[in-house]
Order: sequence, then C-alpha cells, then structure tokens
Amino acid sequence: MAAAAGVKTSPDFPVPETMKAWVLGNPGELILVRKPVPVPRRAEVLLRIDAVAICATDLEVIDHGSPALIQGGMPFNKNFTPGHEYMGTVVALGPGVDEYRIGQRVTVEIHAGCGQCKRCREGMYTSCFNYGLNHGDVDKGHRANGFTTDGGFCEYQVNNINTLVAIADGMSDEEATLVVTAGTAMYGLTELGGLVAGESVAVSGPGPIGLLGVAVAKALGPSPVILTGTRDNRLKIGRELGADHVVNIRNEDAVEAVRRLNGGKGVDYVIECSGAPNAVNDAIHMVNRGGKVCLAAFPHQETPVDVAHIVRNNIYLYGIRGEGKSATHRAEAFMAQKRFDATKIHTHTFALDDLPTAIRYAKDRVDDAIKVVVKARGVAAQRVAAE
Repeated sequence: MAAAAGVKTSPDFPVPETMKAWVLGNPGELILVRKPVPVPRRAEVLLRIDAVAICATDLEVIDHGSPALIQGGMPFNKNFTPGHEYMGTVVALGPGVDEYRIGQRVTVEIHAGCGQCKRCREGMYTSCFNYGLNHGDVDKGHRANGFTTDGGFCEYQVNNINTLVAIADGMSDEEATLVVTAGTAMYGLTELGGLVAGESVAVSGPGPIGLLGVAVAKALGPSPVILTGTRDNRLKIGRELGADHVVNIRNEDAVEAVRRLNGGKGVDYVIECSGAPNAVNDAIHMVNRGGKVCLAAFPHQETPVDVAHIVRNNIYLYGIRGEGKSATHRAEAFMAQKRFDATKIHTHTFALDDLPTAIRYAKDRVDDAIKVVVKARGVAAQRVAAE
C-alpha cells in the first residue's frame, strides 16, 4: 500500500501494494485476481482479513449480482468482491483514528450507516436511507461491506470504525466470523423488547441464524425455548445450543407442537428464521395474545398471512435487517463469556484459494455443511473439516 497522508502503519504489519481477491464475473462465476490494497480514509482502518464465513446472502450476490450494483452491466457487477462475515487484524489506521490499534484483532459488522439520515440518528443504521443509493461511492458515509462496497473474499479490506467489534484474545478466527450471525439473532431479540427470564420463545428454521437465535435466547433466560425445522442433524445441534424442545415439522404440525410443548398455549415470542412460505402465518398462530413475532429471514415469494388473526389477538410483527443497534457487541460479550458455543455451527474450513469449493459446500450443503469458513492464511488449499 502506497504511503498516504495521515495513514499510520507499522513495520510489524507490512502492507503490500496488491492482494489476492475474488471478483464477480458472469452469473455464478468467481475469478481470482490481484487488486490494489485499499487505503483507509478518515474514520476507517485497513484490516488484514484472517477469516470469512459464507452466508446465504453471499450466494445470492454471486448468482444474481444485485444488490451489489457497482460496476459492469446489470445485473452482474464484474470486478466486485463479495463476502461480508469477516474478521481480521488491524494493519493501518486512517487519518485521525485512535479508537483501535495496529495489531488488534476485530470482527466486523456489515453496515456503516451514513450517520446523517433520520434512521441512522435513531441508531437504525441497517435501515439507512442512503442504503443502495451510493454503490461504490463512500463520500456519503454509507457502507455495506460485500453489498455496496467491496467485501471480504480477499486479503485486505477497509472498514469504518463504527463497524468494528473487538474480540477476546481467546476467541478463534473461525468463532469470530460468527459474531455477526449471533448479532443478527441478538438484534431480533432486542427489537422484540429483550426476553424476560421465564417467558417462552419458539425459533423456526435451524439455519445459522436460527441456531444461534436459540443460543442467544437461552442465554437471556426464557423457558421453554422451542426449535422447529426439518433436519434432524440441525435440530440436534439446536439441542446442544440450549433448545428445551425440538420439533421436526415433517413429522408433526409446527403450530400444534409448539402449543403442546408450552402447556397448550402460544409462546410469548417467535423468531422466524426459515423464510418458508407458510412460516410467517405459522408464527402468528404460535404466539399467544399480545405476543411478538420477529421476521429474520427473507422469503423469496409473496407470503400469505392471516391479518385478521393478528389484529384480533393484538400480535406484534417486527422485521429486522442485519445486525443493527450494536447487537454484535452484546453477542460478542456472550461469546467471550462462553455463554454458548457458536462454533457448533461451524462445520468446514477452506483456504482462500479454494473459495469456489467452499461456496459449493455451503450452497449444496455437502457433508451437512452449515457454516463454512474461508481462511486467507494458515490453511492448505484443500478441505479441512471443522473439529
């Protein structure tokens, strides 16, 4: 990285001029290239990326292009680097940055709002009014790593200091990539008002967010915590993360089972993480009168909902986007305190050079893959199963 005015570096962490980076090509295509290492600006740091987890949203960006509308013809954006669930080591400080030090390990949130719009000033930076309006142009202040600005499937990346979460020394690189996933679950619970010990919660969909939703919820003290899904192996992990009951909805009706397991009445909260077409309607029938439902998944089609049931029963419905309101910091604190073991959802590790294989494992759920992690260093170019 060429010397830049006001940027601080250290000889202990030399920064090269160029780096390996995966970029979008044609639909579904990733190409390994060399890119210039980016230079941090005011309120930014440069991270050496040590590990990055693969999210289902990354797969959509790679296959469909949008929402990463940066360069190239619509809807694919050639030369754009996706990937948003990453962690690393601070190796350069932008002008005026003293909140972090070179050599410090951090994980990152996706969103840095513009800081100027109404939503950002309310703390809702994941709902920034400037999201999607300044793709590739950070002068407005807004960034969404891996969506509107280059992401983490590379060796170095810049991040706004507001997106950084310091991690405990004892936390592995792989576990640190899961802080954002746990933070999304924490954000959902925060928006529901925060669980009160002894209240009841159901989580639908044992994907990464659903499984860590169980873990975070259990750490907050509800009883019971019920997990519903279709895969016994994932329901088993849900048990290990704290679920009091699990329900395979291939074998029994989800709503009836949740009510039965909660003494014949609906639960106080539902976190919907499956995105299944019928899941939202099931969720509103799982909660009791005055109950709350958080929608944490993105359905891919129009979803029918019994609105009359919502109104008659005074049910509250919340949608969340990402990991807002500093929820990642609270999630990291739980993880650092060993309140739950997020690594139970980490199943595979690959080298950065093996990203296409890692993507295939994540997309096709090869070997029952749940969370697949890619490491930029220290891993040979072959698949390594998580212990």
